[in-house]
Parts: sequence; C-alpha cells; structure tokens
Amino acid sequence: MKFFPAKMFSLFSTDLAIDLGTANTLVYVRNRGIVLDEPSVVAVKASTNQVLAAGRAAKEMLGKTPESIVACRPMRDGVIANFELTESMLRYFIRKVHGNRRMLISPRMIIGVPSGITQVERRAVEDSAKQAGAREVYTIMEPMAAAIGAGLPVQDPSCSMIVDIGGGTTEVAVIALKDVVFCRSVRVGGDEMDRAIVQYVKRKYNLLIGERTAELIKIQIGSVMPAITDESMEVKGRDLVTGVPKTITLTSAEVHESLLETIATIVDVVRVALENTPPELSSDLVDKGIVMAGGGSLLKGLAQLISKETGLKVQLAENPLLCVVMGAGKVLEQLDFFKEALLK
Repeated sequence: MKFFPAKMFSLFSTDLAIDLGTANTLVYVRNRGIVLDEPSVVAVKASTNQVLAAGRAAKEMLGKTPESIVACRPMRDGVIANFELTESMLRYFIRKVHGNRRMLISPRMIIGVPSGITQVERRAVEDSAKQAGAREVYTIMEPMAAAIGAGLPVQDPSCSMIVDIGGGTTEVAVIALKDVVFCRSVRVGGDEMDRAIVQYVKRKYNLLIGERTAELIKIQIGSVMPAITDESMEVKGRDLVTGVPKTITLTSAEVHESLLETIATIVDVVRVALENTPPELSSDLVDKGIVMAGGGSLLKGLAQLISKETGLKVQLAENPLLCVVMGAGKVLEQLDFFKEALLK
C-alpha cells in the first residue's frame, strides 16, 4: 500500500468549516483560514432550478427579479427553509472555494447549527451538506463555536457566557469543560429587527420599504439607547395610499422605538440564562462577564444595555461576525481536542 505525506494528502481533500447563517455563509478551509464570506442568498431559474448566482450577486437581485428568476434566502431563523436551494447554494460556494481544482477525496465538513435546532432540522443540514459533496458531516452548536472563536477558555472548569445574535436567532450559552451547562435560543435576531423597522415605517408613514432598506437603516442609524445618537436619514419607498414612490426622513429615535420589543426579547433571554446558571458558576461570571458575538451584537448601545440590565461587564468579541466560523475552524484543526464540543 502506498502512503502519502500529510502535505500531499491536503491536495486530495480540502476539509471545510462552515457557518451556514441566515444572513451570511462563511467558509473556513483547513490550513488556509476564511476563504469565503457571502450573503446566504441564491438566484435560480424558476423552470429548471439552475443556479444563476449566489452570494452578493444574488442579494443584489432580491425583490428585483422577473418571473423567470427566483432570488431568495433558503435559510430562515437559522435553519433550512428550502432544502433544494440550500443544497444548490452550498454546492455553488464549495465549487467557488475549490476553484478549478478537482478533489480526489470529498471533504469533511463541520457546520455550525443553532442550539434550538430539532433533530429533523439538523438532519436536513447534514443531508444538504452530503448532497453538496461532503464525505463526513459534523455539527457544532453555534454558541459553542462562537465561544471558541472568541477565544474563551471553554475547556476550563470555570464558566464562560456567550451571547450570539445572528440573523435568525439569538443564543445565550453558559459553557464549561468543553460542554454547554445551559443554553437558551430564541428565533429573534437581525432579521426580526429589520421586519420591526418595516412594520413601524408602514404603520407610522403608510410607506412600504423592503427588508434590505430596513437593514441599511438599522446599520446606519439604529440604536437601542436613543441618547447615543441623534441621526437621521432619507428613506425611499412606496406610498400605500397613492401607490407612488415617496421619500421620508427617519430619525434614530424612531428606529429605537421600532426596536424596543425585539431588544426586550434579547435582554429577557440573557436574564433567563443567568437565572438558570448554577451558583458556583455564577460567581465566575461576576469576574469574567459576558462576551457578545454575531452581527446583531454590533447594534449601537446593545452591549451597554445588557450590562445595565444584568450588572455584569459586557464586551464585544474581537471579530463578532467571524466568531462562529473561526471557532468551527479551530475545531476542524484540532478535532481530537474538541471532539466533546461536537453534537453527538
């Protein structure tokens, strides 16, 4: 039997760690790092399901396609909403990562999934990855991956607390000894914030805007504490009364008002996690505080609000958007060390 050195074997197979998020998909390649960061959007021909574009190019098509083309987000609330389109999107991204190189051995994949995922939803993720070309699929809880990616000492007996706010879910986990002590997940995240802004503008101004416009509003002038910013921006949409395009000026105070209910849900889930943390581990949190990750954690004032409500120190991870994929990548690089962190 002929044996190949490790470096040569890497030419035959390229193992991947994937953050298959509601808003964005990130891919980490073993020994290379993050090689892809694209929106979780795919555009296909309506008649044949042939993929025309995925990622940024497909996101530009959202809400603008003719009947012959369907552009959509196949992930909703952190789980697969459309199996075929998710498989097509994954296959497209994997092909893009590999370029023109043909892998002689299919890659192994580690995929981050929400902690509140059901067995059926988890099986859908695994099947989708296998259909897209994986030979083995491992899954890891997103808050666990985020904690590892944020550099928290998840292997220690002292506990760490992570709040991961993604596009579709908010997950709060207390972690010790490479396992989750307590975790709570709610299907509220960045997308819910966008929808809240859409509904607020519709109710107050009779103006219909798209979710992409709402996302832009959230990023530019969104905040959870109105005293932080006093900004405004012009917003264009369709007047629901006259049916013609219209422009309004929206202030940061109004965006804050629209987000109150969503933010309250996120604060509540943090409180529930703290209430269910064992007393011996709670004392660790007094010293170490809470670490926040995910795109939703970048909302202005959110870390300060959670700190005010809990009385604990709250800090953002160094790269909140990359924590899950970086954590899954570390697990991929040190699979034996982190095997207890994977979902069984």
